[in-house]
Amino acid sequence: MSTVLVIAARDDWPTDRVVKALTDGGAEVFRMDTAEFPQEVTLAGRIDARRGWSGGLTTAHRAVDLANVSAVYYRAPNSFSLPATMSEPEHRFAAAQARAGLGGIITALDCRWVSHPAAMSRAEYKPLQLATARTCGLTVPPTLEDDLADLRGIDTTAHLFQAWVDKAYEVRLTVVGDRLFPAEVHAGSDAAHTDWRSDYRSLTYRIGTAPPNVVEGVRRYMDRLDLRFAAFDFVVSPDGVWTYLEANPCGQWDWIEHATGLPIAQAIADELQGVPR
Repeated sequence: MSTVLVIAARDDWPTDRVVKALTDGGAEVFRMDTAEFPQEVTLAGRIDARRGWSGGLTTAHRAVDLANVSAVYYRAPNSFSLPATMSEPEHRFAAAQARAGLGGIITALDCRWVSHPAAMSRAEYKPLQLATARTCGLTVPPTLEDDLADLRGIDTTAHLFQAWVDKAYEVRLTVVGDRLFPAEVHAGSDAAHTDWRSDYRSLTYRIGTAPPNVVEGVRRYMDRLDLRFAAFDFVVSPDGVWTYLEANPCGQWDWIEHATGLPIAQAIADELQGVPR
């Protein structure tokens, strides 16, 4: 029987919602956290001239044949948990081998991904995000260079500074496959107007509508970076212009679903199963 492999932190409750949507729809699910390998999850894999990777992922209670994995949901699993008795050089070596072995075989699976770790890793770079957004027709705020004369106190590493964009409100646009879920975020305090993450209690939400040019640009962005999920943040100016801030390939979405009723967990489950809109 085909199985959806879910790789996420054991205590990640948004993933719990996706798993529930999958199982409620009759899907077979095998969930694991990379922190469980190799102490609680074991892997035996094989490949030959006739077929791709097969073999098994096994826990004390369950097992799945890699050949039966039809899709993988990958969402920020924990680091490998190795014996505390290891020295630091031993720990680094063992973690590298675990990443090459488990990660190498899993990422070689030819199946549906939401999203593939290689694509997610590349898409996390903010300079690449901005360049991609601009190329795809989205409006981006200019970065600042000579505008910043005094960098004392923050000159020990790299930074990226962007011009302030006046806003009426912001939008968290969650994208799952071909489906877009725009949610307006309205600030109820000065602190939240500057950064809504600083005062969640003052926020109100509304289901929004993305303009056609933004929809087209976002879809080009997703295709260009080979993503099947991303959480986009936009600033909407008083005259209605949408300005792109960033797109997190592993962004949070559960609180948006709770606040608006947008069916994001079900959309992720549908995408993993190839269910049409």
